[in-house]
Amino acid sequence: MSTYITNVRVFDGERVLDARTVGIDGTEIVSVGQQPPQDAELVDGQGGTLLPGLIDGHVHTSLEGLRLALAFGVTTELEMQGYWTPEQRAQIGADDEIADVRSALLALMAPGGHPSELMGDLGDHAPDSGGWTMPSVSTPQEAVAYVNARVAEGADYIKVMIEDGAVMGHPGLPMISTETLKAGVAEAHRLGKQVIAHALTVAATQQALDVGVDGFAHLFIDQAHTPQIIAAIADAGVFVTPCLAVSASVMGGTGVVLAEDPRVERRLPEPWLETLRGTFNTFPDGRFEDVLGSVAALRDAGVDIIAGTDSSVPVPSHGGVVHGASLHHELQLLVRAGLSPQEALRAATGTPARRFGLTDRGRIAPGARADLLLVDGDPTTRIGDSLSIRTIWRRGTAMAAH
Repeated sequence: MSTYITNVRVFDGERVLDARTVGIDGTEIVSVGQQPPQDAELVDGQGGTLLPGLIDGHVHTSLEGLRLALAFGVTTELEMQGYWTPEQRAQIGADDEIADVRSALLALMAPGGHPSELMGDLGDHAPDSGGWTMPSVSTPQEAVAYVNARVAEGADYIKVMIEDGAVMGHPGLPMISTETLKAGVAEAHRLGKQVIAHALTVAATQQALDVGVDGFAHLFIDQAHTPQIIAAIADAGVFVTPCLAVSASVMGGTGVVLAEDPRVERRLPEPWLETLRGTFNTFPDGRFEDVLGSVAALRDAGVDIIAGTDSSVPVPSHGGVVHGASLHHELQLLVRAGLSPQEALRAATGTPARRFGLTDRGRIAPGARADLLLVDGDPTTRIGDSLSIRTIWRRGTAMAAH
C-alpha cells in the first residue's frame, strides 16, 4: 500500500513547491502534488514542512554515529576519513535504522602528518592498532598506487590531507609534496573519482587548487578572505564544505547552546552531550566573523556550498560537534553567514547530492529514494525549525521522533 504525506509545505532540495502532497510506495517517491488514491495510507503533515533527508557532507562515522545521524533526519553521511569494508557498506545500505554512508576510506597523508597528531587524544576511540600503522605516501609513485588501492576497495571519492598543523595546535606537521599530490589527484581523475581536500589555511587552499582538487572539506580559517582567493576558488568550479561549527570549536567555541535545546538534549546520550559542550580550542586567536565573511563572499561568487560537521567520536577535546544534531547547527551558522534559509537547506540536500553524484537522493521528486524529513514549522523561512522533527523516512521506512 502506498503512503501519502498530505498538508505539507514541500522543499524539494532546491526550492519550495506549490505541491502539498507527496506519495511514497515502497522505497521510492512516486508522486508530488497528486491526490492520494482511495486505498493509500495518509499521514497528515498538519501544515509542517517536508524536506529531503539531510546529507552531512563531512563526517568520520561509526555505526553509532550513523544511528545518531538518522535520529536527526540525516539520512546520508559522507565519510571523509574512516575505513569501511564493502561488506559493511552493503549491510549499512540495507539497514533502515541507521543513515546511509558514502566514503573516501583513508585519505592520502604524509608519514607522521595529519591526522596522526590527533590519535593520542582519542583514548578508547583510537583505531585498534594490532600492529597496523596509518598508511601514508611520500612519492608520486606511492600516491598513484595508494589511489588505486582505495578505489579497488570501493572508495566513492578520494580525500587528500594538506595540513601543516598551524591552526590545529601542532605547527610543523609533515606534508605531502605538491608533486606527489598532483600525481594522486591525476590518478583519481583518471579513475573517475573526485578529490576532496582538507585545507584550513589560505596557503593550503591555494596548493589544493594548484593540484586540481574538486572540492574542499573545510574552509580556510587562518585569515580573512581576499578577492584573489575567492576568485581562484570560484574560477576553479570547486565546492566548499565550510564546517563552520567545527571551525568555531577550533577557535574555542562550543555547542553548549545546542546541547541545551530540548529538541537535542532528549535525543543525545550523555557522552555525546558532553562532547557537544566541549571544544578543540587550538586556534583561540582566530576570528570566527572572518570565516563567516569568507562564506558570504563564496556565496556571492556563486561557489557551491555544502553543509558538513566534521563530527567524529564522543571525545570532548574534539568537541563542539556531534552526528546529526550539529548539521542543524551548521544550517543556522550558514544563515548567520548570509545564506537564506532555503540556500542553507539546499547545502544539505540538493547541492551535495549533485556534487557527489547521488542521483537518487537529496531531492523530492518521483523516482527518488523516499528519504524524507517532516518537521513542524517552516525552516525555509526560520532555519531553527529544522530541529522540530516529527517523522523521518529512510527508504520509505518511517521513524517517529523521540
